[in-house]
Amino acid sequence: MEKVPPSFLGARGGVEDDGVSPGGGGRVNTGSPPPHTHTSFFLKIKRSELNLSLGSPSLREDRHAFKMKKFNFRKVLDGLTASSPGSGSSSGSNSGGGSGSVHPGGTVLREEIQETLTSEYFHICKTVRHGFPYQPTALAFDPVQKTLAIGTRTGAIRILGRPGVDCYCQHESGAAVLQLQFLINEGALVSASSDDTLHLWNLRQKRPAILHSLKFNRERITYCHLPFQSKWLYVGTERGNTHIVNIESFILSGYVIMWNKAIELSTKTHPGPVVHLSDSPRDEGKLLIGYENGTVVFWDLKSKRAELRLYYDEAIHSIDWHHEGKQFMCSHSDGSLTLWNLKSPSRPFQTTIPHGKSQKEGRKSESCKPILKVEYKTCRNSEPFIIFSGGLSYDKACRRPSLTIMHGKAITVLEMDHPIVEFLTLCETPYPNEFQEPYAVVVLLEKDLIVVDLTQSNFPIFENPYPMDIHESPVTCTAYFADCPPDLILVLYSIGVKHKKQGYSNKEWPITGGAWNLGTQTYPEIIITGHADGSIKFWDASAITLQMLYKLKTSKVFEKQKVGEGKQTCEIVEEDPYAIQMIYWCPESRIFCVSGVSAYVIIYKFSRHEITAEIVSLEVRLQYDVEDIITPEPETSPPFPDLSSQLPSSRSLSGSTNTVASEGVAKDSIPCLNVKTRPVRMPPGYQAELVIQLVWMDGEPPQQITSLAVSSAYGIVAFGNCNGLAVVDFIQKTVLLSMGTIDLYRSSDLYQRQPRSPRKNKQFIAGLTELNDSPVPLELERCKSPTSDHVNGHCTSPTSQSCSSGKRLSNADVSKVNRWGPGKPPFRKAQSAACMEISLPVTTEESRENLYNRSRSSSISSIDKDSKEAITALYFMESFARKNDSTVSPCLFVGTSLGMVLIISLNLPSADEQRFTEPVMVLPSGTFLSLKGPVLTFSCMDRTGGLMHPPYEVWKDPNNIDENEKSWRRKLVMNFPSPSQEIGDHQYTIICSEKQAKVFSLPSQTCLYVHNITETSFILRADVVVMCNSACLACFCANGHIMIMSLPSLRPMLDVNYLPLTDMRIARTFCFTNEGQALYLVSPTEIQRLTYSQEMCDNLQDMLGDLFTPIETPEAQNRGFLKGLFGGSGQTFDREELFGEASAGKASRSLAQHIPGPGGIEGMKGAAGGVMGELTRARIALDERGQRLGELEEKTAGMMTSAEAFSKHAHELMLKYKDKKWYQF
Repeated sequence: MEKVPPSFLGARGGVEDDGVSPGGGGRVNTGSPPPHTHTSFFLKIKRSELNLSLGSPSLREDRHAFKMKKFNFRKVLDGLTASSPGSGSSSGSNSGGGSGSVHPGGTVLREEIQETLTSEYFHICKTVRHGFPYQPTALAFDPVQKTLAIGTRTGAIRILGRPGVDCYCQHESGAAVLQLQFLINEGALVSASSDDTLHLWNLRQKRPAILHSLKFNRERITYCHLPFQSKWLYVGTERGNTHIVNIESFILSGYVIMWNKAIELSTKTHPGPVVHLSDSPRDEGKLLIGYENGTVVFWDLKSKRAELRLYYDEAIHSIDWHHEGKQFMCSHSDGSLTLWNLKSPSRPFQTTIPHGKSQKEGRKSESCKPILKVEYKTCRNSEPFIIFSGGLSYDKACRRPSLTIMHGKAITVLEMDHPIVEFLTLCETPYPNEFQEPYAVVVLLEKDLIVVDLTQSNFPIFENPYPMDIHESPVTCTAYFADCPPDLILVLYSIGVKHKKQGYSNKEWPITGGAWNLGTQTYPEIIITGHADGSIKFWDASAITLQMLYKLKTSKVFEKQKVGEGKQTCEIVEEDPYAIQMIYWCPESRIFCVSGVSAYVIIYKFSRHEITAEIVSLEVRLQYDVEDIITPEPETSPPFPDLSSQLPSSRSLSGSTNTVASEGVAKDSIPCLNVKTRPVRMPPGYQAELVIQLVWMDGEPPQQITSLAVSSAYGIVAFGNCNGLAVVDFIQKTVLLSMGTIDLYRSSDLYQRQPRSPRKNKQFIAGLTELNDSPVPLELERCKSPTSDHVNGHCTSPTSQSCSSGKRLSNADVSKVNRWGPGKPPFRKAQSAACMEISLPVTTEESRENLYNRSRSSSISSIDKDSKEAITALYFMESFARKNDSTVSPCLFVGTSLGMVLIISLNLPSADEQRFTEPVMVLPSGTFLSLKGPVLTFSCMDRTGGLMHPPYEVWKDPNNIDENEKSWRRKLVMNFPSPSQEIGDHQYTIICSEKQAKVFSLPSQTCLYVHNITETSFILRADVVVMCNSACLACFCANGHIMIMSLPSLRPMLDVNYLPLTDMRIARTFCFTNEGQALYLVSPTEIQRLTYSQEMCDNLQDMLGDLFTPIETPEAQNRGFLKGLFGGSGQTFDREELFGEASAGKASRSLAQHIPGPGGIEGMKGAAGGVMGELTRARIALDERGQRLGELEEKTAGMMTSAEAFSKHAHELMLKYKDKKWYQF
């Protein structure tokens, strides 16, 4: 092997450039790469040397020597680069995509591995949004198309049809949606927003777009009404005026109903805002206007005067007509319903307070809560339905929100779990002057959507096909699996369907609008959500839909917390003790593992058979002994346990210990929760195999788990926290390793755990000093997230003191440290990922509470990095533990918050039969790698560039009694590196931290590629995924950038500033998966899915559902001659003649401003407006009209044929009986 000249070694300080310490000793140099100009220059020299080498016959024969020569030349070139002027570290760009560096040794890898991914493969776009619309405000229904629209406070609109038809659109202004109105069977929707703007949405395309907008400048919109088959929209305002808008042109008419003309001249007070507008079912030329103060005006549109005025002394909330147009009903603020007859407008025809207590004669009934809305629907063969929300008595303060259904003499009160936002009655006909025949009620609650069946006497609800219950318990974590085994969805569904709720209506879901097909995407996808109540939900996410498959309740493993039963549980955890923090699932082996906020890990195995068995539990002690310890409170406490506490704890096969510490005595060996000790019935599905709990130690609570990994092939689970690492054999139910992070380094501790502050000898004043005044050690500053004081849930900013201030103790005072003190709960209520928000500098009390927030990533965890090195990432793999290894062996990669990577060797029994009896040896290998920032993820590739899947055990039902003993042998799938006759590296390991990504070649541990992803921010989530049969590294940065890099060269493929980190829920729930898919929790109730695949973006239109399908409008019922003659006005009402510019004139330009929208006709890709857009719309309208005329012609021809047949039969009958007398019939 050729030696490197000493001068070049001197330039590098005598340390290898690949970031590896061969023996673990000494400081690892993670020096920055040389500038690109120097790299390209030296690569030219390298190529010339390679050409000379290839010309040598001896080197052609000895390829091993050839590799060694290349390796030496890389050192020489790096030495020259380091010694050259201006070869400082490369800085990352502000956008988040930092500069990358490629070591010259990586050229060998590029020659061996041909990467197929290019930037053309990647593009980011949102695909679909699942869940309940967050903070709903408005509701609308198209009775012909049978589609439902929901508006929200954030300006979003969700349009729902049949399962698979689910569309999300957003107002750019973000203003709250006040009201929605469908243009019934026209494929359009009008929305009124809180910024006093009307918008017209085109629903004839898969992604709705705004065609027109109308901004009111001087008046605020309060109510809108669009009559059926009309193009004129009535708009009521806060001033009490009523304006009219042409829907086609979205221009304001000159016809205005001023409030002072609508009310009597003698009235001295303003009637208030317009709260209701509707045309009379009997006469379209009459408009009913309801004002807030109780005034109702019946306005004649033709004569432009008030025909009737009605007054009531209570405020009006809503009005609804009887279909005959002679009566209408009002709901009021005192809980009363008034029925008015147009023939006697002086007083109500009938007044009732449905939920008021009956009073003596002559006395007014007791007032109740306001009835916010009432609907009066008639039936042909039964009594009318009167449906209203609110109106309950004030003396029932604790009563839940309710919907009341009055049908005849029966009054049914349906109590709801959440406040009612809006409700709509679904009727058979869209015509307001016909019997309505209601069949269902859609009730929009603050956090749910339910539909009540009115056709059955007990009013059951329909089973909701949409995933509206994602937030049933707040979501705390997510996992996303694409292209998983296809049989899993059917298996999970078959198990989950047995536990579905009963009592739903036996009729089909009534919202059936739109059309949807499966599309070209056929691979199965599964989403897993963890919740604050300890439940786990498995969702089928295939083909951009979402349907719940199976629900697992982890809380059933533990004893219920009863009031007054013991004190250790209530002192340790306050609320949500079962909240899920991390999820690990192996779809191939069906091993499922979770960690919870109460410092526990549960391992589940899948079985199709029900069993009754005891739950095995283990207790593990993890403690971090270090001289440099910080305490937020200058209190004395019992001493730390001795070194014996680091030894693995003995297992408990009968459940958790029930030892209760007496008052004033430090708690020790007490878990946060008690595992059930009696045999437990476990239904088919996931069944608990083992429960592992961290315990209290000398009054100090266990720290929450920050990393988790499971290997079904090895039968081992590993987890870590800010104290250390634990490795457990879940086959033999034994603790293999329970060790503090400091002990994992043995004698080769790269970061010496001595007091590091330069102010360590300074005398403290009043026993309390702000630690953030002192300089931060270099290695801690290097790995700390720049924005961790806002994102991590703990404070590092100078304005926040409690979390980062305290007393620095000397060695003699370490024994007196107790960070929390006895009796103080370590966990507050588990915050869900949905409700986490980035906090500004907060007070001492808030900071102390935020200390207990944890997450799976070190960048968003509450680890006190100034004093502890947390375990942030774990990964099982068949790999090379040491440099001199010639074959792979089971390994555990351990990543820490200081950017260190440790490889732990696992020695498993060789024979399968011995695995159940022989012990497993776990030993740190002494190999250390380093990166900038806390480690986030690992992955491995073989020498051909193929992604290596960790080994796994093929699933076999553990409770199948039909199988013989021979079939119980474990079947393992091991993924070894591709075989080769050459001597050299066979495996490449990808490691990504919060700051950079590195690719190492094993077993030589040579750093081939380095990419400094960001300098000004930090990575929140990183995953190695498969895209178009090639591996790539996907990263989500705290500054909103989504970055994709090819592997193994780490070439940037995509860098888009796409998703600003507005709150913690995005950071906690964002995850990538294979095939270009990703998701995050966009609101507390909704999951947003997106794709970074160009192919899927191109095919997205085919995968989305159609919101509009051509349906013939039902014909109006024949009113009959007498009803038409005496039942109302027989004259046709021409709104165009009355409201058009010719007769009404133009409206004031300052009153409203017309804004052309960016939307367009489908196929025009958003190019609406202009002559071409109008012509296209006209052509589509003509086509539809022609289609309808064709259908009408066919019907006419059919009627003619039927008439001819009838005439023929009548003539034959006449001939038959022509010569017969009358008495012969």
